[in-house]
Amino acid sequence: MKIRISFPSLFLTGLILAALPALSQPVTKKIPPVQGATEKFHSFSVTRVGHGRPMILIPGLLSSGDAWSSTVDHFKDRYECHVLTLAGFAGQPALPSPFLQTVRDDVVKYIAEKKLDRPVIVGHSLGGFLAYWIAATAPDKVGPIVAVDGVPFIGALANPAATPETNRPMAEQMQRAYASFTKEQLASQSRMAFAQMITDPQQVEEATAWSAASDPATAGLAVAEMMTTDLREAVAAIRTPVLLIGAAGSPAAAYEAQVAKIPDHRVVMAEKAKHFVMLDEPAFLFSTMDAFLGGKKP
Repeated sequence: MKIRISFPSLFLTGLILAALPALSQPVTKKIPPVQGATEKFHSFSVTRVGHGRPMILIPGLLSSGDAWSSTVDHFKDRYECHVLTLAGFAGQPALPSPFLQTVRDDVVKYIAEKKLDRPVIVGHSLGGFLAYWIAATAPDKVGPIVAVDGVPFIGALANPAATPETNRPMAEQMQRAYASFTKEQLASQSRMAFAQMITDPQQVEEATAWSAASDPATAGLAVAEMMTTDLREAVAAIRTPVLLIGAAGSPAAAYEAQVAKIPDHRVVMAEKAKHFVMLDEPAFLFSTMDAFLGGKKP
């Protein structure tokens, strides 16, 4: 039996699945793997490459750290890049609940154990959500935060009246649905989702392969936890500058409302990119990040 989750529901998972027109012509570029020394750290694996100030890069739901490949190439001569792939995704062993809180705490532990001096935290989608949570939990341990189409409370991006409690029934339903998927069903659903979030068809297939190697139950757990965790008040504790790069599909005002409590923040829209900004518009992403990290307002 084929199980489907509607695009509006998937939007609420943090994948942002509004049906968008093609914003540029397919370029059929491969996503190369991140090459470097890799180690396991409880709830994620880490590939380390480059030299300079530390930068931690966290991918989104069902994604490999390879999603950051071109980003690493851009920054590795100035930053020591620590590229994560989360437990249960893209071939990594799964972990039990709570999932996102465990990852949050493990990143804080990783920073301490590796003696990283206020690393830049870069997160995409679910990874962006984690970046806010890490920075709010350990504000003195992190440097600037860059969230690539990731927000403190995904439910309110689609519905400003949403709360964790109003989201809970749908979150529990989606968690059960994901847990019932075979890996083949998860890959099929993900292919449809990624086709709305990535312009290049070849990159859609490569992202689908990440999902095919992922644990469906972990995906459902991550979705449910993110749908029922609202960080919009908690982010007021963040003491470092925050850059939120929003993708086409939601108005800038909706993103601004998400980060309004962060003392030092800015919102920049990637008007020509879908959800995976680092794949669709890498030059825009890099120039915006360079300006932000260099202290200049883009």
